[in-house]
Amino acid sequence: MDGDPLSLAFAAAREAGALGEVPVGAAIVRDGRVVAVAGNRPRALHDPTAHAEILAIRAACAALQDERLTGCDLYVTLEPCPMCAGAIGFARIRRLYYAASDPKGGGVEHGPRVFNQSTCHHAPEIYGGFREAEAAAMLRDFFRERRD
Repeated sequence: MDGDPLSLAFAAAREAGALGEVPVGAAIVRDGRVVAVAGNRPRALHDPTAHAEILAIRAACAALQDERLTGCDLYVTLEPCPMCAGAIGFARIRRLYYAASDPKGGGVEHGPRVFNQSTCHHAPEIYGGFREAEAAAMLRDFFRERRD
């Protein structure tokens, strides 16, 4: 797959939102090549673990034929939740780039701060705030439409 990984994650988030899923998207890159892109699908798959990050990790592991994503970078439109942060650590993701912070449900810079715990086996480099306003607006609009 070609393209800017964060733009691909945003496209996957918009697609998820159009399907009635919370609009979150993720892309995984290794050596400058996008190896997986996914959007949220818990409702469609009847699976509470089908977050964009989890689906992208599964797809990247399958594509690379490895349970470890050493040397891979993850781009996601929202700060990962604690479940996804755990999976990111177990997958040995090298770098995490995310757009919007999630003070209520995040697990990286907010909440349990998974990578700061002494029990964390691997912590990626973390970079937040990329296209944050755009990601936050997409989420606000999605939930506003549901309330109206």
